[in-house]
Amino acid sequence: MSTEQQTFPRSRIAGTGSYVPSRVVTNDELARLVDTSDQWIQQRVGIRERRYAAPGEASSDLALVAAQRALEAAGLTPDDLDMIVVGTVTPDTPLPACAAYLQKKLGCKEIPSFDVAAACAGFLYALSIGDQFIRTGMMRNVLVVGVETLTSIMDFTDRNTCVLFGDGAGAVVLSRTDDTSRGWVLSTQLHTDSTLADALCIPAGGSREPVTAEILEQHRNKVYMNGQDVFRVAVRKLTSASLAAVAAAGLEPSDIDWVVPHQANLRIIDQVAARLSVPYERVVINIATRGNTSSASIPIALDEAVREGRILPGHRVLMCALGAGISWASALVQL
Repeated sequence: MSTEQQTFPRSRIAGTGSYVPSRVVTNDELARLVDTSDQWIQQRVGIRERRYAAPGEASSDLALVAAQRALEAAGLTPDDLDMIVVGTVTPDTPLPACAAYLQKKLGCKEIPSFDVAAACAGFLYALSIGDQFIRTGMMRNVLVVGVETLTSIMDFTDRNTCVLFGDGAGAVVLSRTDDTSRGWVLSTQLHTDSTLADALCIPAGGSREPVTAEILEQHRNKVYMNGQDVFRVAVRKLTSASLAAVAAAGLEPSDIDWVVPHQANLRIIDQVAARLSVPYERVVINIATRGNTSSASIPIALDEAVREGRILPGHRVLMCALGAGISWASALVQL
């Protein structure tokens, strides 16, 4: 459906914010834990360093700073929020939701707050949910957060996973707008192929295999990934979802100003950009210093590009991500 055919109200990104912990962990530091090297990691995925949360620093703590910065950028306060949606697979506790802890730390009134567990696609799933609530007229301001403390679920004996991930948080404030002269969320696309669910997962620790001493010894409560299976579908699925988001807005790839992809693997990013025919200088990439922060990666990269003055008001921004499920998503917004 073209933007001219859409009805009011619409939602727009009114403010962005992000936060990464202060501790920098280099490839050389990880090479002292597992059989790897700085050269191997950079050549395979494009990561040079990543950030780790401090002991006792929970996901809601990271999310709080990102949320406060997004609210400040939007010119709003916690009292203005009508809903909080958090994309995460590393909540503070199994229950309640990370969003509930974030709501408490922000000092919000009684509003609905909940988590979305779509792994690396979590932020875009949460963005789509917030957008739909605003479009129905039920909400006016929705805080959408992607946050992960992936170091809490990493197996530091597995070089195939432990070198990839970092911690961080990103946030946007979605606000209702009836002004056609301002930007808005143009389209979102959500997908899951459950036949690949075991390709990226935490095998145990849930109701199927509750935690036991044996499971802890085998690290089955940590992230497992079949990298080849994930890579095999990532480029194709991200490209198709991105093209679908652009088409749903009645636009062409040439109309896009920026692509902000999930920061999982530089080779995937390169191939997606090439298939979309987007000039490489119009792709936001921070994987070298942030690593893969799962659901936090897109909002962190988006906020950094906005604050650096690269993404400006009026720019059309395409976002895409693929993660566990296998779930993938895309969104096209105009800032």
